[in-house]
Amino acid sequence: MQYLQGILQTVKESNPNEPEFYQAVEEVLSSLKRVVDGHNDYKKMGIIERLVEPERQIMFRVPWLDDNGNVHVNRGYRIEFSSTLGPFKGGLRFHPSVNLGVVKFLGFEQILKNALTGLPLGGAKGGADFDPKGKSDNEIMRFCQSFMTELYRHIGATTDVPAGDIGVGSREIGYLFGQYKRITNQFQGVLTGKPLLMGGSALRAEATGYGIAYFLSAMLDAKNDSLQGKRCLVSGAGNVALHLMDKLSQCDAIVLTCSDSKGTLYCKDGLDVELVKHLKTEQGAELRDYLNTHSEAEFTPVNQYPNNGHKVWQYEADIALPCATQNEITKNDATSLVENGCLIVCEGANMPSTAEALTVFKKHKVYLGPSKAANAGGVATSQFEMAQNASMQTWRPEQVDEKLQQVMRTIFDTVSTTAKQYSHEDDLSLGANIAGFERVAEAMMKQGVV
Repeated sequence: MQYLQGILQTVKESNPNEPEFYQAVEEVLSSLKRVVDGHNDYKKMGIIERLVEPERQIMFRVPWLDDNGNVHVNRGYRIEFSSTLGPFKGGLRFHPSVNLGVVKFLGFEQILKNALTGLPLGGAKGGADFDPKGKSDNEIMRFCQSFMTELYRHIGATTDVPAGDIGVGSREIGYLFGQYKRITNQFQGVLTGKPLLMGGSALRAEATGYGIAYFLSAMLDAKNDSLQGKRCLVSGAGNVALHLMDKLSQCDAIVLTCSDSKGTLYCKDGLDVELVKHLKTEQGAELRDYLNTHSEAEFTPVNQYPNNGHKVWQYEADIALPCATQNEITKNDATSLVENGCLIVCEGANMPSTAEALTVFKKHKVYLGPSKAANAGGVATSQFEMAQNASMQTWRPEQVDEKLQQVMRTIFDTVSTTAKQYSHEDDLSLGANIAGFERVAEAMMKQGVV
């Protein structure tokens, strides 16, 4: 363990003021003691030392004009972490909270997530501290064009293939792709999450949310149980949360909550998922507008949340599905979930539980589906899009959905089997960390010191 602690200390010293990155690295390293102790070649070849250091870190300024002719400058990032298993692959996030540490934590997680899919994908992440909210379409277009004017030189269909993330949907991907094509004079699968007219894949928008539901179903299957009748708490109301809620509803689960930046919506008898989707995607309305037609529901504004906690996790339920952002479940939230009868947590967002929250879950034997396994459906379907682009084909939605279900079931089987192999049955976090690491490490060994 001293060896791993030394690596973690080096990470902290060489990457100052990046707490999210430290947290992600520490969570993984805490799972690897038995793996490293039983494989001295990993130490000799510096596998972990190389794994925690990105192959390439790209930072650049992004100047753009607003509709009034004023110049703004944001900072752009692309952290190309590991190309061991394939071209760099991972999303772009446009959000004011984006900084170097956030992008590095996301990129590091992406290495193992992509490895778990079994597909030929490396790990990367990127984005900018730009907030698309409140911006006009023309302002977003100009920002995306400026962002791509720098990024294009670092990406390619067999080099680095970005996708979307928070703040980057099909609109933003379309603008980014248009600028890439304009600069390079090439129509190729350099971005995924594209609109269907530009070579996008069916079900790409739904894939992450659907994949979480498929992984959760596999967790329940392993316990001879099902989603039917299960009371579910969901956080977030973005792309991932909405499509997860949709699939949960199709499986006869009861969705009790969702949330946005303004507050939490709750209905003890279950939300009308179709109405929530309509409000958020077609009307651009707020969740509180749900009360206009469903007075039996409750909406709790953010400023009325309990101290050091979030209202979405304060209700009685069977399953919690955090789909908003990193570290959204605090120690107090985890305690509330346990006290209110929650038996399963399946992570939809990247690293949504704090280290203290994970300790609470482990103490009370909460069955946890870790994000790097549970939310891998998005990147898996991105690889399907890459395959379609490379072969100039278009797959039917049914084909994509079948492949997605197969990948999510394989991921569950892999992490579950690995956890049992290391005498930690039901510790899917340990299973995911070890299984992902072993696949990457073995490939690194075969490729030499590069």
